[in-house]
Amino acid sequence: QPAACCPPQPAAPSPSVPMSALLALAVLTFTSAAAKPNAGLRTWEHFRKLPYPGDEAFLYDTFPKDFIWAVGTAAYQVEGAFEKDGKGLSIWDTFTRGGNRMATGDVGSDSYHNIQADVRAIQQLGVSHYRFSLSWARIFPNGTRGSYNEIGTNYYRNLIRRLKEIRVQPVVTLYHWDLPEHLQRTLGGWANPEIVGIFRDYADFCFQTFGDDVKFWITIDNPFVVARHGYGTGVVAPGIKNDPDLPFTVGHNLLKAHAAVWHLYDRHYRPRQSGQLSIALASHWINPSRTRLESLRECQCSLNHVLGWFARPLFIDGEYPACMRERLGPRLPSFSPEEREQVRQTADFFALSYGAVLSFHLINDSLKFGQHEDLDLRKLLYWVSAEYNNPPIFVVQSGWYVLGKTKTEDPKHMYYLKRFIAEALKSIVIDGVKVIGYTAWSLIDGFEWHREYGIRRGLYYIDFNTPDMKREPKTSATFYRYVIQKNGFPELPEHRPARGTFPCGFVWGVSANSIQVETTPTLFADPSVYLWNISNNGQLQKVEGFSAPPPRRSTHCADYDTIRQQVDQIQKIGVNHFHFSLNWSALVPTGDVAHPNTTLLRYYHCFTRRLLQANITPVVTLWYHTRQRSSLPAPLDAANGWLNSDTAEAFANYARLCYRELGEHVKMWITLNEPNDEMVSYQEGHQMLQAHARAWRAYDREFRPSQGGQVSLALHMDWVEPAFSFSREDVEPAKRVLDFRVGWFAEPIFGKGDYPLGMRRWLRQLNSLDLPVFKEEERRLVQGTYDFFAISHFSTELVTHAKENSYTYTAKLEVQLMIDTTWIMSPRPVVPWGLRKALNWVREHYCHVPVYVMANGAQEDPAHFKDNLRVYYLYNYINEALKAYTLDGVNLKGYFAYALNDQRDPEFGLYGQVHEEVIVKASLSNYRNIIQHNGFPIQGAAPQECPSRAEACWGCQILVRKPVVGFLTLVGSLVLVTLGLIIYYAAKAHKECY
Repeated sequence: QPAACCPPQPAAPSPSVPMSALLALAVLTFTSAAAKPNAGLRTWEHFRKLPYPGDEAFLYDTFPKDFIWAVGTAAYQVEGAFEKDGKGLSIWDTFTRGGNRMATGDVGSDSYHNIQADVRAIQQLGVSHYRFSLSWARIFPNGTRGSYNEIGTNYYRNLIRRLKEIRVQPVVTLYHWDLPEHLQRTLGGWANPEIVGIFRDYADFCFQTFGDDVKFWITIDNPFVVARHGYGTGVVAPGIKNDPDLPFTVGHNLLKAHAAVWHLYDRHYRPRQSGQLSIALASHWINPSRTRLESLRECQCSLNHVLGWFARPLFIDGEYPACMRERLGPRLPSFSPEEREQVRQTADFFALSYGAVLSFHLINDSLKFGQHEDLDLRKLLYWVSAEYNNPPIFVVQSGWYVLGKTKTEDPKHMYYLKRFIAEALKSIVIDGVKVIGYTAWSLIDGFEWHREYGIRRGLYYIDFNTPDMKREPKTSATFYRYVIQKNGFPELPEHRPARGTFPCGFVWGVSANSIQVETTPTLFADPSVYLWNISNNGQLQKVEGFSAPPPRRSTHCADYDTIRQQVDQIQKIGVNHFHFSLNWSALVPTGDVAHPNTTLLRYYHCFTRRLLQANITPVVTLWYHTRQRSSLPAPLDAANGWLNSDTAEAFANYARLCYRELGEHVKMWITLNEPNDEMVSYQEGHQMLQAHARAWRAYDREFRPSQGGQVSLALHMDWVEPAFSFSREDVEPAKRVLDFRVGWFAEPIFGKGDYPLGMRRWLRQLNSLDLPVFKEEERRLVQGTYDFFAISHFSTELVTHAKENSYTYTAKLEVQLMIDTTWIMSPRPVVPWGLRKALNWVREHYCHVPVYVMANGAQEDPAHFKDNLRVYYLYNYINEALKAYTLDGVNLKGYFAYALNDQRDPEFGLYGQVHEEVIVKASLSNYRNIIQHNGFPIQGAAPQECPSRAEACWGCQILVRKPVVGFLTLVGSLVLVTLGLIIYYAAKAHKECY
């Protein structure tokens, strides 16, 4: 197996190590070591060196045994009851009533009155921890202990008690953006250093009241948003935006407040309560716009301005990052030596938030420093680990969002959730990062801060217009529950590479849309006379004023240098078949086979003959559908193209011409290649089916007895998978799409002689009369016109009946097409198992029909001659084809890689080209290796023994009762006759081959 498919994996913590021991060890490690400045800078280089694309492939594995699975909410988003039972106003209660804001969190998700419903949802998910925040103003209405509210406190006591009953541990956030309004109005909120002591006193009460049942505390959620967007941009409460330096003062106070609370807990509560305490820091990820070190430093500085602003003082040395100090100068407050000691190393774990939060969407480019913001949790985890002494990392908020109109089907949210969890798993298993837990955000739909109710992030759907606020699980909730039950993504047998070989006689091929045609014989086209090697330099020197008489002979196949070059390239791949398309419009320009292009026909004849001489069987397509331009002869195209019934008969006559002229060498024909394109109308498809059938029956009656070949058509068949594999509701849409894409052409030919029943029913339901009806003679003409089933397969899509504005919605079929965000992109998704499923679809629908994968390949930058993506693609797709053959019983007869070269099929070639030089790509060598082994032999097994094919004849046609051409080398007046040697070697080759 190539290295790209199975990347080396650094040592990682064993999943069998208890998480508690891992946490304790990690705490000891990161508190006793000192991080080098900018240690995270190596992150970009580290990931650049990982094997591509193998490192990006989905990792099937499980999390450590006692990994924390959590879900979370924030008080203002979900609680509601903003004035009930003595609760005081918060800055968000005030903020949502000012400016141009349209909605409030007055009711939110009404969790205050729905504890049991929330707890039931938490229990259904199967999480081990629930993160929620306390509403400071519900406990202390004016922010201080003197305003204590017993009823509000009891709400949280009740919630914690209910969580204990279902064995779910609380993760409690003391402050999640909802400062008591009284403190903002009287003190200026977090801008006033007096709030440090007030916050400490509030925390002291919470530790006293709830601490015996709480083992994880978060002091402040996302201080970056509080400081920058609450007191800087004014996007969130309290909405202050007049003083550009105020955010740094606020951030300074937030750090000191957190540190004061940590020391309070550490000294007075930890010995008895044995909990852990941290602050939730959120960040974006960013990639360099260039590979220069300056760009990497700008990326590093961008992260330091968002995450390092708070993480560096807390986890390292009580100082702000150097790049912040350099750029902001005196605008950034300073810590005294005593304050540095008070702040440094005041976190027991790294609480990381990541996803659709304000710190990911940086609102403007000011903190990107010319670099590119990106979505990559794994790299951020690695950076945090490197930058801050490998602390235990608890992802305390992660997820995505969907637009507010989405109800219980949220595929976008679900697949982003899958992506983030998968990245956390790779971070543990491959990168050795100490990730101890993951929190999906959020439990239920709620008030989404400055976006109000315009987006939804909940795993449970809430109709905010109903009085009971019923919690309905979304598909993302179902997915998350499955992941938790399996503790990740355990490897199943179908995920493992297969070992074994294809049968003897298996067809290995390469496909090209077309071949290079140069009908001018290159060997005799130049009438000039040359002197050779005059200066012993091996050069030709043209003799001016002289020309050779034109050769008095007809053109021979050996004259076409382009044929020799192309066949040589094909032969070096090691294939035994080559598939290419003829050019109908060039072969029969008038549409009338009585006037063919005999020169081009001769060229094709020579090409197929030369292939056979090289032991390569030609597979020839008569017509290849192209979207960009019509590939019909101009007169037929002008006469309504395929909509004209005469075109089908013209195609049959064209096929007869090709059978007659090329059938001596061609034993495998494709009439129509990928006619089932979505741009083709049903009326055009109806005529194409009849054109194929006429061409097939013409061969069957007139040519098969003497030529003994096979004829079929090739259908484009990318796979379509239900987006929600655990939901039966998406099975029907997937079947519908396959009916319309593949069954449309397959069922009339390979099935019952009519279009799929599901296709007719659906169009009838839409009152559409677009689909033609087969007359009885048409049905008899079309049905059974095949010798094999050929497919072109490149990729896979997901389909769902749900509708989200983020993806392509096909109104006619009422389906949404999308992708899994964990898939490798080429730019189309690389989904090897899709080929296996496509092959099984053919078997299930048409029994043991012989099947050929007529084209399969990946798009990659032509400049990548070490095309690792294509190496990975071919290896894994062929391996899935082997599974279909050996495990599923698919009657698979052959596989063709697409394509031969970039010159004819840009970005798909096994050969590249720079100027005039042909480059052998890495994928070609890997494909040849698979062919030589006829698959993936079991290690140590006896070699497969197959009858050997006859060796290719290289000297044929040089001397076969034809004129001999001699070359004279002229040096001065001395004539050296080399004709004897030419005749000797030509005669020897003639004897060996004939």
